[in-house]
Amino acid sequence: MSKIRLENISYVYGAGTPFEMHALDDVTLDIRENAVTGLIGHTGSGKSTLVQLLNGLSRPTSGRVLLDGVDIWQKPKEIKQVRFRVGLVMQYPEYQLFEETVRADIAFGPKNMGLSQEEIAQRVAEAAALTGSDASLLDHSPFDLSGGQKRRVAIAGVIAMRPEVLVLDEPAAGLDPRGRDMILNQICNYQKQTGATVIIVSHSMEDMARYCDDIVVLSRGRCIMQGTTPEVFARSEELSSVGLNVPEISRVCSMLRARGVPMDEGIFTVEQAEACLCRLLAADGKEGRI
Repeated sequence: MSKIRLENISYVYGAGTPFEMHALDDVTLDIRENAVTGLIGHTGSGKSTLVQLLNGLSRPTSGRVLLDGVDIWQKPKEIKQVRFRVGLVMQYPEYQLFEETVRADIAFGPKNMGLSQEEIAQRVAEAAALTGSDASLLDHSPFDLSGGQKRRVAIAGVIAMRPEVLVLDEPAAGLDPRGRDMILNQICNYQKQTGATVIIVSHSMEDMARYCDDIVVLSRGRCIMQGTTPEVFARSEELSSVGLNVPEISRVCSMLRARGVPMDEGIFTVEQAEACLCRLLAADGKEGRI
């Protein structure tokens, strides 16, 4: 079942001026409920524009954004309620921290929802725990934290509103490999614990293969592909035609198959490759032969 559906969405910057630019052109796609969907495409493909439409931060030039089958712009004066239901974490969200303490920053969204102090306190503690933000840091200034800690606090501030849909624009951008894995693992753990619908924008094919159930591919403002992660990455030639690649481990497995190693088709993560090699070694009985 679709949690969000975009129907014939177009978005034009500078309409009617000499600088008119079509960022999205007749995009129709579905975001599956209770799943992690990856949104991929080169810079300029329309990814960031699209995610800003999902919670009404921007309004499409034409077309409809449906949340649970209802047009989010059906009642424009109530768009604020949509933003509580669809939480958006922009790229480098740590630069948007502004409160005196971590606790106050995480509490900002729930406070704007008009919740009681008791409910706000509960949500702050819950969101901090879900994002791996140490409770001992709650009364510290967010500006005293490391980059990765700030990122987790910023994400916690959105999670504290308990959105039905969590949208993250390049949540691991600029982090080292350890920090990237930590952030993405925590996001996926959050999805499993809450059943929320999660949308992740990323340039990393490896991250998309590892963490996402579904993939949407944008190119030049159009949706050219959508499906489960294996379905999309199986179309490697089409991805290559728009300058995208399957994960590196898939190419390694292809090279091994060319050299006679019977690696499975459809391997997109290191973990899948490891499992396949272990099965082959166990069946062969002699490690040195593979």
